[in-house]
Amino acid sequence: RFIAHLLRNNDTPAVKILVLLGEVGGVDEYEICEAVKSGRISKPLVAWCIGTCAAIFPFEVQFGHAGALARGNMETAVAKNQSLKEAGAHVPENFFKFGDKIKEIYDDLVESGKLIPAREPETPKIPMDYTWAKRLGLVRKPANFISSISDDRGDELKYSGMPISEVFAENIGVGGVLSLLWFRRQLPSYATKFIDMILMVTADHGPAVSGAHNTIVATRAGKDLVSSLTSGLLTIGPRFGGALDDAALMFSEASDNKVDAEKFVKDMRKANKLIMGIGHRIKSLSNPDKRVEIIKDYALQNFSDNTVLKFALAVEQVTTKKKANLILNVDGCIAVCFVDMLRSCGAFSLEEADELIQNGCLNGMFVLGRSIGFIGHHLDQKRLKQGLYRHPWDDISYLNDED
Repeated sequence: RFIAHLLRNNDTPAVKILVLLGEVGGVDEYEICEAVKSGRISKPLVAWCIGTCAAIFPFEVQFGHAGALARGNMETAVAKNQSLKEAGAHVPENFFKFGDKIKEIYDDLVESGKLIPAREPETPKIPMDYTWAKRLGLVRKPANFISSISDDRGDELKYSGMPISEVFAENIGVGGVLSLLWFRRQLPSYATKFIDMILMVTADHGPAVSGAHNTIVATRAGKDLVSSLTSGLLTIGPRFGGALDDAALMFSEASDNKVDAEKFVKDMRKANKLIMGIGHRIKSLSNPDKRVEIIKDYALQNFSDNTVLKFALAVEQVTTKKKANLILNVDGCIAVCFVDMLRSCGAFSLEEADELIQNGCLNGMFVLGRSIGFIGHHLDQKRLKQGLYRHPWDDISYLNDED
């Protein structure tokens, strides 16, 4: 009820002005009139009852969300405003002057010293709306992760800023796409062709190697393509296909430090370390690996610098004196040639080229290339409708107490 709120604020010392906004309908405002007349409400009261326009309608009109309606002349807004004014409340001529009347009473109280204006608190700084600030480019949404190699937001897909239409228009091939997505550079055509060559020579090495074998066994166990491929890929490591990065780091470090090839071999033997990229179970000086010859010849003919390759070949001269199959194998040859290509193609600084090797891109090349062969073996076994594989017991040495 109006009267309860007004009496509470009238008795509050900090309150100097009372304000009432009533409405048409009801008689609560007349209680306030009596309180003003009796002096129970002693502070200035600025009041107005809305709904005075009801008088211009020839029929009864409901106002407000509660359906205010005058059920007699006493309940009209006009009658209430007149009664409030006669009781001693400050009632403006119309609603539009309601604010002006409040200011008038406020100014009179200040001038008479009855009201001392309080110091205005500092206006709080309201942060700019995030959506608006983002639209203005003042902020950006925190990213869950960052990508710098591709963008599909525009009219067409881009690889490191190169539209997909240009990828085909310039015929950069798989090697070119790989260089954009892996290295964020468009490499010279001889370099992208070398990448293509790496993928081709590493694509497969027969069904007997561990990765292909695992892929075949998984396929024959009824596994799907992805599962079978993963089974093969998980065999890649230091002993199978995963020596490229280590070979690149090992040979390039020794070459950069001007280490003599013979001393390098001796130091590795003393440290009881394998020279990554050297040695093959089948191939030897008398039975050379054609893949190595292809890679080596291309590098020597097309790269402007072959420093690391030449050092690796010098190491091969030392190791094959000990044993004919301690040749520079295909992993080692790809590794050293790739280092020379990165360093001499003009797209990278020495530090950038070394960082790419340290990040594992060479092992990535082997994984990508060999995936072609693993998928081939999976499809081959499916096509041949091969059943579940079980290894023959006579090919296993069973060691137990009886033996």
